[in-house]
Amino acid sequence: MSVAPALGERGYGDAMTSLALTPSLAQTAPKVLLHDHLDGGLRPATVIELADASGYAGLPTRDPGELGAWFSAAASSGSLEEYLTTFAHTVGVMQTREALVRVAAECAEDLAADGVVYAEVRYAPELSLEQDLSLVEVVEAVQDGFRLGEAQAKASGRSIRIGTLLTAMRHAARSREVAELVVAFRDDGVVGFDIAGAEAGFPPTRHLDAFEYLRRENAHFTIHAGEAFGLPSIWEALQWCGADRLGHGVRIVDDITVSDSGSDSGEVRLGRLAAYVRDKRIPLEMCPTSNVQTGAAASIAEHPIGLLARLRFRVTLNTDNRLMSATSLSRELMLLGEAFGWTLEDARWVTINAMKSSFLPFDERLALIDEVIKPGYAALGAP
Repeated sequence: MSVAPALGERGYGDAMTSLALTPSLAQTAPKVLLHDHLDGGLRPATVIELADASGYAGLPTRDPGELGAWFSAAASSGSLEEYLTTFAHTVGVMQTREALVRVAAECAEDLAADGVVYAEVRYAPELSLEQDLSLVEVVEAVQDGFRLGEAQAKASGRSIRIGTLLTAMRHAARSREVAELVVAFRDDGVVGFDIAGAEAGFPPTRHLDAFEYLRRENAHFTIHAGEAFGLPSIWEALQWCGADRLGHGVRIVDDITVSDSGSDSGEVRLGRLAAYVRDKRIPLEMCPTSNVQTGAAASIAEHPIGLLARLRFRVTLNTDNRLMSATSLSRELMLLGEAFGWTLEDARWVTINAMKSSFLPFDERLALIDEVIKPGYAALGAP
């Protein structure tokens, strides 16, 4: 079922609402991405070439097509912990300045080619220190790569802006250092902070010092929560740590009861936490394909994003790891079109949700919405 008719704010009328998503529309529509991992989006050919240059010998195959298929298959284990093991190969080749610049530049180019106009891309600087780069040098290299990629995309007729999220690993002890990097580079394109990694056994409250520091410095942060672990993870991220957004947050559905799960008109009851998340308009960085791979959802058709969008949660649509999920933001839109009947207007709705929820300053968010996103969808919806 399309979510657009329930919104009551179509803006462009029934003609646009009725436009079914096609691959061409999904790719052409201006899109916003808030949850994309740099080390989860490398081109398979780049992984092989960087492995050759660095002497990394751990790849399961040296054929680009086979390697891409291997990443997708290995990530589809039904376990977040197993899913995360695939990153050993991508992180393994991201250990020099040259590699980091190239990977970041290609990320910006690839997203722009998919019609993404703004993206917040995250990575963990502490994972690229094996060849004597410092944390600062890692951040500088990635920022240089993003600026290069933005320029190359513009030269090709595509405009994109990249905001960086610096991630700390939740099983490690460098979150305060990474948080300080966020503040140090916040005028140079770093827009926020994140923690990632296995949730079970590593609650976000282990990093309270970092979160309290960021709040004192008026900095933004999101937290991976409610993916592999349930409601306590979400509750801690919000009520103890003060997260601005929830990375995934898919398990918030555990606090929602539908009297008839097979009907769109079934009675819905929200628990206290789910009601709080909706009332406060806390953004959910939802990643359907990734969630199916890790077992957080049984299938795209059964993914909670359909219900959460219908209930008007602040849903955003994301890729998580484009290499591991063999996906793009256009593909994720098409999957929801097939599963829930999402239309072009639903794509517009979820895109504006994401832009509203970004960590850019308010006036810059508004400019992208009014000058890029809304005109882009108006052009696609015109008779």
